[in-house]
Parts: sequence; C-alpha cells; structure tokens
Amino acid sequence: MAKYPCRLLIYGNSGSGKTTMARRLAKERGLEWMSLDDIAWKPDSSAPARRPREDCGLVINGFMERHPRWVMDGCYGDLIAYALRHATELRFLNPGVDVCVEHCRQRPWEPDKYPTEAAQDAMLETLVEWVNAYD
Repeated sequence: MAKYPCRLLIYGNSGSGKTTMARRLAKERGLEWMSLDDIAWKPDSSAPARRPREDCGLVINGFMERHPRWVMDGCYGDLIAYALRHATELRFLNPGVDVCVEHCRQRPWEPDKYPTEAAQDAMLETLVEWVNAYD
C-alpha cells in the first residue's frame, strides 16, 4: 500500500456507485472513509431534514484534520465544496438517471442507514424522486 498523499472525493447522483467505489478504494489503499450521507441528514427526524451546512462543514474539517489520507463520497455539492480544495483527486460518477434509479431499486437493505428493510423500502419512492430531480 502506497503512502503518497491520497485524498479522494467521489461525487454523483444517488445510485451512481459512489459508495461502492469509495468502500473499495478505502480498503485497497488503506484510506479512512466518510460517507456524506452519514452527516448530511438530521438523525431521528420524522421526515428527512438536512443538517445545517455549517455543522456538516465542522464535521468534514475535523475528519480531514484527523486523517491525512481519505476518501469521501456524496451527492451534496454544498458539502463537497468543504473538501474540494484539499482533495488530490475528484471523481464524478454520472451513469445517467435511469441507471441510478435502477441501482436504487436493486439496492439491498442498508442496515447502517435504515433500522429495518421496511423502513428503507418506505423511503424508496422519495429516493427515486430525488434521483430524478438531481440535475
């Protein structure tokens, strides 16, 4: 495993393959990984609600200070902006909206994001709307 500076940002629509790529690169290159999904949304909200941008920025900056080698993935341009000037590489994944929707529909249950498979299924159409509106 090389120890050269490696700070990767992976950006694109939901379902584009960002997290899959980020997890693989983190493992292959020994990088710390941050999914912006984990910090972008308020936890335990009755409806999806974004956290304040500035709060997310503090978390991102703290992550970068603690980890000189990292990979970060997300679909949030406002949050990507916090890390962009520190990145050594930016990857934009754009397989097209139809592919992203299909990936979302085929996505297995993500227990790190949803307490039950039913909870994830209940959010699917909201996610598909988000993907279709992500221009």
